[in-house]
Amino acid sequence: MNIRLNFALAALLLTPAAFAAEITVSAAASLSNAFKDITVQYEKQHPQAKINLNTAGSGALLQQALKGAPVDVLAFADEETMDKAAQEGLIDSKARHTFARNSLVIAAPAASTLRINQLSDLNAPAIKRIAVSNPASVPVGRYTKAALEKAGLWAALQPKIINTQHVRQSLDYVARGEVDAGFVYNTDAALMRDKVKVLRTVPTTTPVSYPIAVVKSSQEQTEAIRFVQYVRSAAGQAVLKRYGFAAVR
Repeated sequence: MNIRLNFALAALLLTPAAFAAEITVSAAASLSNAFKDITVQYEKQHPQAKINLNTAGSGALLQQALKGAPVDVLAFADEETMDKAAQEGLIDSKARHTFARNSLVIAAPAASTLRINQLSDLNAPAIKRIAVSNPASVPVGRYTKAALEKAGLWAALQPKIINTQHVRQSLDYVARGEVDAGFVYNTDAALMRDKVKVLRTVPTTTPVSYPIAVVKSSQEQTEAIRFVQYVRSAAGQAVLKRYGFAAVR
């Protein structure tokens, strides 16, 4: 009897990971670097926890969740996508918070000589290809489309627009010189200062804000809520600030 008990205790001691709280966090592509750092810090502070980070365009992440992909926390790059998640009954609205802000910019390859004083300058013959994320599913694309529509340029620029799946793809196109310019977030452009430069900050019709929420179907509600709280804490906000995100006032 004692031998069996000792064996059972030894097995428990050797397999602590089996009792760890493991959650999946689906975050917008523009949050990739910041959330990787936040995850590392969080797991150091809570060694029993395991965070699986899944990043993509906000629209794609929403569709994954709606189709039943296992996810505990959603962090999007716009309120509209989170509104859709709420309408579908996917999230706990009481555990939804706006935790960061960003800005939309026009970026060009570092060696570019282009100047953009106003959005209408995008009509210049020298600008032949402009990277814009798909506005039907990607927040940065929606912000871009709204800004260009307000300036009366959306239709006129269609022949030049190269659609991308998410903001990081637009950034890559700019960095490799595959487009003359691209609409990205300021935080993304800052990641490649040696390869891209910001030509202009673009005023948006609505603030570029990032909401986070716990998914109702999460089997690890306590851990999911604690992770959201960490993102909003001074430690989490310090990481976001380091990557250029602005605090929510």
